[in-house]
Amino acid sequence: MKIEISLPDFPVEGGCQCGAVRYRLLGPPLAVYACHCKDCQRLSGAAFSMSMPIARERVGLMRGTLTAYDKAADSGRVVRMLGCGQCGIKVWNEPLSTPGMLVLKPGTLDDSSWARPVGNIWTKSRMPWVEIDGSLVNFEGQPPDRQPLYDAWDRAVAAGQTYGS
Repeated sequence: MKIEISLPDFPVEGGCQCGAVRYRLLGPPLAVYACHCKDCQRLSGAAFSMSMPIARERVGLMRGTLTAYDKAADSGRVVRMLGCGQCGIKVWNEPLSTPGMLVLKPGTLDDSSWARPVGNIWTKSRMPWVEIDGSLVNFEGQPPDRQPLYDAWDRAVAAGQTYGS
């Protein structure tokens, strides 16, 4: 399946459920993908969670205080999760191994309609009724490198661009 993604005009904004935390994305992310690990299932209360890696300098906290929680992930890495101190909604993760990066939760965007996943990770722990599209970039566990997801995102964005007008 060929995916075409039309990016919005940046900046775009998002925030938590109660409105205490607001942020702004100054530019596009590196990718969007679905994670099917048990941690994401528990944290989201759903079959999977979506992740949007983005360079830290492209994200600005406009209002509110984020509360951090460090935990060991299924991969064995420590993940710092940050969310609203009032309503508890997780807004993004800080990968401690990649300090220049944030992994935003695209469901917290005011308009997340453009944030279509180009792949899946931790498919070996997916719910049995979740169907994984084999034409996407998929990993059974933690990918050794996210570059294939970034490349798939770049192709989908290039396919969604309109020329001329």
